[in-house]
Amino acid sequence: MKTILVTGASGQLGQCFQKLAKEFQSYKFLFCSSRELDITSAEKVEKFFNNNKIDYCINTAAYTNVEQAEIDKESAYAVNDMGAGHIAQACSKNGVILFHFSTDYVFNGKLNRPYKESDEVEPISVYGASKLAGEERIASVLDQFFIFRTSWLYSEFGHNFYKTILKKAEENAELNITTTQMGTPTNANDLAHYVLNIIESGSQNFGIYNFSNQGEATWYDFALEILSYSGKLDQVTLNKTGFFKTLAERPEYSVLSKDKAMQNFGPIKGWKESLHKLIDENPSIPDQV
Repeated sequence: MKTILVTGASGQLGQCFQKLAKEFQSYKFLFCSSRELDITSAEKVEKFFNNNKIDYCINTAAYTNVEQAEIDKESAYAVNDMGAGHIAQACSKNGVILFHFSTDYVFNGKLNRPYKESDEVEPISVYGASKLAGEERIASVLDQFFIFRTSWLYSEFGHNFYKTILKKAEENAELNITTTQMGTPTNANDLAHYVLNIIESGSQNFGIYNFSNQGEATWYDFALEILSYSGKLDQVTLNKTGFFKTLAERPEYSVLSKDKAMQNFGPIKGWKESLHKLIDENPSIPDQV
């Protein structure tokens, strides 16, 4: 039985892998939170890999607070850059295939068409720069890796836009949502399932891939769809805004082309279809926001 290590297992994407593990019972899963495996420590990572027979590592551990990264650059790089490097080194020494996750924020958002994996990278935030540095560190160490650049992750787990909007609806809040950023909401459950299917297939098509759900939307479009489909639109005052002040600069357009992934690994759902399915499966608002 092959073993899959999932780092950052208490985070949003990590919890999606935990949820789906029961569908892949031919594998042994090791789920480690940051407390159980601190990827910023090369010594701890090396020791863990030496003490466990691992075939695949799914590294979901990440510093994802885009705003705070502008203030605490050191912590963002410690996890997203150096931490990714420690995982890559351990995978290299132990013959482990690595799955790692990056972001649409490696691009500057100036294009007017979906970004391909081969397009020039130019992050405009500390978060994006730290994730790109992690990509480059992995590629310098490993040949056998899959990196998936994704965007606007949400699910029933963790802290995310989907859960925040539903919570605000319960509070009868007034919401001012930006229309100036165009991207694609991505159900983290879909990403997790896609990766586990790749492992199941035994694919050797290593490299960098884009993964988000199909289609494009503004954050306003995303909020409107959440509220409309869940039947909560009349509980809030929803306003469009062309200006939303943030500390970190964000790409205005970061839709990702999924052609490469679909050619190698199969189809990807549309974002509205996937959102509707999640709402149908979770009729009550998740507790943690």
